[in-house]
Amino acid sequence: MIKVENLTKYYGPTLAVDKVSFEVQRGEVVGFLGPNGAGKTTTMRMITCFLTPTSGEVSVAGNSIYDDSLEVRRHIGYLPENCPLYPEMNVVDYLRYIAELRQIAPADRSQRIRQMIEVTGLEDVLHKDIGELSKGYRQRVGLAQTMIHDPEILILDEPTSGLDPNQIVEIRQLIKKIGREKTIILSTHILPEVSATCNRVLIINDARLVASGTTDELVAGAQGGELVTATLKGPEDEVFEGLRAAPFVTDFRKVKEEPADGAKWLTLEIKSQDQQVGEKLFRLVVEKNWSLSELRLEKMSLEEVFARLTNA
Repeated sequence: MIKVENLTKYYGPTLAVDKVSFEVQRGEVVGFLGPNGAGKTTTMRMITCFLTPTSGEVSVAGNSIYDDSLEVRRHIGYLPENCPLYPEMNVVDYLRYIAELRQIAPADRSQRIRQMIEVTGLEDVLHKDIGELSKGYRQRVGLAQTMIHDPEILILDEPTSGLDPNQIVEIRQLIKKIGREKTIILSTHILPEVSATCNRVLIINDARLVASGTTDELVAGAQGGELVTATLKGPEDEVFEGLRAAPFVTDFRKVKEEPADGAKWLTLEIKSQDQQVGEKLFRLVVEKNWSLSELRLEKMSLEEVFARLTNA
């Protein structure tokens, strides 16, 4: 659906986006992560034809942003971080106005407006002026105008920025519901946003794309394999020798030890490229007649991965 190749943008001498390339397939919900100022919003604005790239190519549903920008915009619904709404208009009048701008056939406008009201949960505020609405409801109006022309692709820039916790949950649930039918790029620097709504992640830092993949793939790549914490009892030299000889153990380190009669309880972090490391370690413990009191698979959080990739 979206193909970005070597996308670059300069603001005068300042490099805002540096040769960014990625693809988004039909039906994906992709999180676009990065620190403030990393280049997320600039990238979104180029994809949606709000900004012209300095160089690089973008195609949306087979249409070039240079040669077919109007067709690109027909395929996209764009919700900028600060959605430009008209506070003096009531919700119904505003959606009717947007339907006209989007050239929805007059015979279909009422039906589309009703559908958007239902999907975004605006039934209780239909005849209120937009300026009287809470931030959460204004975001809902923004989403309604983003989707009213039934685009195949939604690009949402910081959709929960400034919302309270209850409103954040409501908007996340709404995005997940919409994501069953649409291709979505969700630009954000709020990591729980991605974990809650996205099935793939792009991370941009200092204007460059530094990672792409599912959350599990990013964790595995940053972590360098599987990581297991094990607490076992046995002669320390024998335990260390056994782990060094085990073909499924890449590396290990002692975290702590507890005095005990004879042998010691050792808590170890064991790194492996083998996804069955836990099962194989259990078998080794049985074979060596050690005692095992704890065995758990550890995973880096998305926050830890993000910090490592962005040098935070």
